[in-house]
Amino acid sequence: MLVLSRRVGERLVIGDDIVITVIDVRSDGVRIGIDAPRHVRINRAEVLEAVKQANVEAASADDAAVDALRALRPPTPGA
Repeated sequence: MLVLSRRVGERLVIGDDIVITVIDVRSDGVRIGIDAPRHVRINRAEVLEAVKQANVEAASADDAAVDALRALRPPTPGA
């Protein structure tokens, strides 16, 4: 891991087309701005982890949970 010190207004350049700018430094954190092409996905790690955990839980639903969800669905006409 590369660790750098930056001040407000200073930038980091990643590759040819990603620029990270330090916007503000506070006692509780740092605000950064990220300029990147639209095809580059930028996500907070904690959000990705929460989605991953939710997917694991959904995939491991037991039969009783699936049956409870089916009971909530309105009947299909003609079925």
